Amino acid sequence: MNQNTMQDAQALLDARASDAQPSRRTALKAVVGVGFAASVLPVTAQTVVTTPGEGLLAGRITIDVNGYAMPAYRSAPVGASSAPVVLVVPEIFGVHEHIADVTRRLAHLGYLAIAPDLMARQGDASSFADMGQLMAQVVSKVPDAQVMADMDATLAWASRNGGDTARLAITGFCWGGRITWLYAAHQPQVKAAVAWYGRLVGQSTALTPLHPVDVVGQLHAPVLGLYGGADTGIPLETVESMKAALAAGPVQARASQLVVYPDTPHAFHADYRPSYRKDAAQDGWQRLTHWFRAHGV
Repeated sequence: MNQNTMQDAQALLDARASDAQPSRRTALKAVVGVGFAASVLPVTAQTVVTTPGEGLLAGRITIDVNGYAMPAYRSAPVGASSAPVVLVVPEIFGVHEHIADVTRRLAHLGYLAIAPDLMARQGDASSFADMGQLMAQVVSKVPDAQVMADMDATLAWASRNGGDTARLAITGFCWGGRITWLYAAHQPQVKAAVAWYGRLVGQSTALTPLHPVDVVGQLHAPVLGLYGGADTGIPLETVESMKAALAAGPVQARASQLVVYPDTPHAFHADYRPSYRKDAAQDGWQRLTHWFRAHGV
């Protein structure tokens, strides 16, 4: 999570002191089983893109991870068997309606799409109204090793529930964009990855020992990275550093690609936030679908 994202989200929080908002969030949870984090909830609490569930098996599930019931949201075409699998990694705000909608968009393309709630052990992101508290009490306590194991458990669930894990892709947003890079280096079954504005560099800590630039040599699949040229939290010099590292790396690194949208902020795909940029979001989505298909997913 970067500074401009925190400022953007906290500005929303400060601007929307409406007593109708909690009931709206509750209503969203009641209808779809997922809600928006209070710290980023827009005044309307509505997404620009709403994908219907007709023809899909879509909804909440739990995935067993060594006895822990990890919540997740799954979408797949009704009656599909051996569907290619896409793992969807959310932002720090958890598996809310926008992320659920992304899984439905993918399901309408024929995929079994699963978004695991990778921070649920540390806390309920939807219950936080303050960005600083969410970062300190939840996000900063999530170990990369836990995330990789949870993603592996999600992959195993997909294999047992109609997914063809020989055709595996992953995509993620912001915090999930960083995880997308890491998982493409962790899991040999990944065939294609698309990282939306995921941080590329960072300090090594006990919980986050490596960052995308550190794992270029271990990539099992080519990664398409989508970035905003006006993203103050991911400076363009870090994108250029990653481009150089990829160009000097092994075959899957050299097959990766970074796309920068000029004058575009962070979180440009998040259609429930003021940062949403329709043209960049639609172009990025088209690139995602082409990327998956070009790499056999």
